[in-house]
Amino acid sequence: MKIVKFFSFFITVGSILAASFLSGCSQLVVLHPKGPVGREESALIYIAFALMMIVVIPVYIMATWFAIRYRASNKKAAYQPKWKGSAKIEWVIWMIPILIVVALSYFAWTRTYQLDPYKPIVSEEKPLRIQVVSLDWNWLFIYPDHHIATVNEVVFPAKVPLDFRLTSATVMTSFFIPQLGSQMYAMTGMKTRLHLMADETGTYVGRNLEFSGPGYVTMHFNAIVKTPDQFEAWLQNARQSPDTLSMDAYEALSEPQIHYPKTVYSSVVPGLFDHIAGQFRGWMGAKDPPKTGM
Repeated sequence: MKIVKFFSFFITVGSILAASFLSGCSQLVVLHPKGPVGREESALIYIAFALMMIVVIPVYIMATWFAIRYRASNKKAAYQPKWKGSAKIEWVIWMIPILIVVALSYFAWTRTYQLDPYKPIVSEEKPLRIQVVSLDWNWLFIYPDHHIATVNEVVFPAKVPLDFRLTSATVMTSFFIPQLGSQMYAMTGMKTRLHLMADETGTYVGRNLEFSGPGYVTMHFNAIVKTPDQFEAWLQNARQSPDTLSMDAYEALSEPQIHYPKTVYSSVVPGLFDHIAGQFRGWMGAKDPPKTGM
């Protein structure tokens, strides 16, 4: 009866803990991918978790079973103080972890190359180029092929490859849209790259995962995915915006500030992204500021 009660208690507690853990899964947006890169990364997380459970689950089962089986009150349990090692047990406790490490190494090695963030996504659609600038504590998105820009909001069509170029006008930050996959650092004086694609329309949260000062906690942005037709309509509306991103406007925007309102600029001073990245390369020869003409 004691064993039955113990197992009932163990199952009840285990069920409560499992329910508590799994209830938070709906908040783990990285496990609800909306693009090919995100799906591959989500699958890799599940694979790694399943492989690790091969060790974790038997350990918990044996720890519980041994405590019950060899408790002091159980006189029927065989006690063998002179028992020596078993070749079978030694084989199991060594080979299973080795096989798990080999499997994890294989997936880590192969997926590292498959999910290279610098590797363009194969598609019949022409990639959409977006230049990303990390500010204190906001995000600036420049569309060089469309000569517009946005702040704290990036808009792009579904099923179109995205070719991001990233830099920082301040300290290093981390650009991440969890449901699309792959974070990438934006670094001062450098240009990094990231290729993503969204399969579905919707609004996804983008984050900065690198601590970058007082405004770090609010340094988020919306990634809005539209249909191609909706995106074209959005472009037309963006070109009608009364705001223009001149050098003076950029200087004001780049000042440290929190909760800068979402803004759309109908035009951008030419060469702004290269100027932002190049202004910190004094040892290579500083670049002149871009011309202010639109």
